[in-house]
Formats: sequence, C-alpha cells, structure tokens
Amino acid sequence: MEMKKLTKFILFPLLFIPVLHANENFSVEIEALTLVMEKYKKDPEAEIKLDIKNIKPSYMALKQDECNATVKVTEKTGLEIVNTESFDVNVCKKEIYKVIN
Repeated sequence: MEMKKLTKFILFPLLFIPVLHANENFSVEIEALTLVMEKYKKDPEAEIKLDIKNIKPSYMALKQDECNATVKVTEKTGLEIVNTESFDVNVCKKEIYKVIN
C-alpha cells in the first residue's frame, strides 16, 4: 500500500511539467495575441471594426523570434470570411504594426 502512495507522489508532479514547459514555448505567441486583442477591443479608432454583431473574429499567432510574432485576425460570419488583417507584433517593445497587403 505504501509503495502505491509513493509512486503516486513521484509521478503526479511529472504530469504537470510538460504543461508548464509548453506555456513557456508559446509565451511570445500568447503575449502577441493578448496585445492585439486588448488594443482592438479598447481602441475606438482601431483599424479592425467589429461592429456587426454576427461577425466573429478568430486569431492566429506565428512566432518569428524571441520578441516578434505575426498575428492574423480573420473575421467570419458563419462560414463566410469577411475580412483578414495581419499584424507584426514586437512583444519586447509592446508595439503592433499593421501589415498592409
């Protein structure tokens, strides 16, 4: 019985180590997404307008290096894509630059 408790005591913390490590791997992407979401949620003059109630934005971030990521915001109404915007984000400087296509 004691061996079973000892095994649980040793193995249980090991289950959470990969989760914590994964969060570190995606920290640049998470920070970039947070910056873009916060800016365009609060800024009334933002270049992304989400005034239509049926439009649902989806966000995707791609890490470039330790400070930079590209964030793509796609606005959809159901299956129809209404608009796509891209942003280069520097999380170290907390700067967002819109990519003009």
